[in-house]
Amino acid sequence: MQGSNRTTRNKAQTFWLTLAAFAALAAGAWLAPREADAARIKDIASFSGLRTNQLVGYGLVVGLSGTGDKSGSAAFTVRSLVNMLEKMGVKVDPKTLKPANVAAVMVTAQMSVTARPGSKIDVTVSSMGDSSSLYGGVLMLTPLKGVDGNVYALGQGSLTVGGYSVGGAATQATKNVATVAIIPGGANVERGVPFEFNQQAGVTLNMFNPDFSTTMAVVKKINAAMGGKYANAADASTIKLDVPPQSQGNLVPLMAALENLEVSPDSKAKVVVDEKTGTVVVGLKTQLMRAAITQGNLQIVVQESAQVSQPLPFSQGQTVVTPETSVAAKEENRKLVMVEGATLQELIEGLNALGATPRDLISILRTLRAAGALQAELEVI
Repeated sequence: MQGSNRTTRNKAQTFWLTLAAFAALAAGAWLAPREADAARIKDIASFSGLRTNQLVGYGLVVGLSGTGDKSGSAAFTVRSLVNMLEKMGVKVDPKTLKPANVAAVMVTAQMSVTARPGSKIDVTVSSMGDSSSLYGGVLMLTPLKGVDGNVYALGQGSLTVGGYSVGGAATQATKNVATVAIIPGGANVERGVPFEFNQQAGVTLNMFNPDFSTTMAVVKKINAAMGGKYANAADASTIKLDVPPQSQGNLVPLMAALENLEVSPDSKAKVVVDEKTGTVVVGLKTQLMRAAITQGNLQIVVQESAQVSQPLPFSQGQTVVTPETSVAAKEENRKLVMVEGATLQELIEGLNALGATPRDLISILRTLRAAGALQAELEVI
């Protein structure tokens, strides 16, 4: 009996020591002075096992006010409606159905690996046929399957549409997309993913933006907090973390402490240009070598008008239309501007001083990159 009591006391002491260690680690993460431009590990990386799984299903939306799939144009809607009614014991002739109040839809959802039977997830409903609006509709019971073909959730409920589409014979008013809707908490999870987070012998951290400097900063921060070499970098975006013996089978307290550790992320100089909208985002560390910039526009305007030559009365002449064309050219003459070692703020101020529009700015950045004066990666999306 004494040996059994001693073992029980040792286990209790180990438990309380482990709990105290995690409490100290969490307190250090929260109370440590915040570094400049610091970010929590949970904001720059994801932990293995906390992924989402895609679910999809096919269903019917009923209760539409004449905005459903038109009769004959979506045969699968009629066939699905007939099958549903037959399962309910109602025999119908497909030729007599006019599904103006029914729409065939695809139902999608994302289920977390931690979702368990009985929990609820949001679903997105998208029209498949020529329905003009899903406003006011109700999704009928729809099985949602995973990539393995198993049913993991059942969706049903009233749709929430973030737009509208109304009109008549001559005009129409539309706001946002009325053929896509959501149902908050519209699916009940019926089957969970067979995964036990606490049973992992090791955890993998995946960095959102691959960078060797940031990855090594995270590794050093974790090892310093845990008091040992538990973390190591596999590559620029992957960190392998060995679970300490005292945390095996109970990873949640350890992950809760580690995810709040703060590091200062690093990144390479980068300029991102969106030509469709004229948006330019310049990274903080973007630098310019010595270069001279000039920017000017050449505008050529061609105007054409029709002149009508009208003959006098009783002159036996004919009315003649003669085109008249005028061409005007205007080229702006702007001086060269010297830039050297400019920082982000100086670069923006200098380009604004040139009177550069977003479109001009894109051309200037491309030319600077081609000349080797822009010390940054230029990405055009």
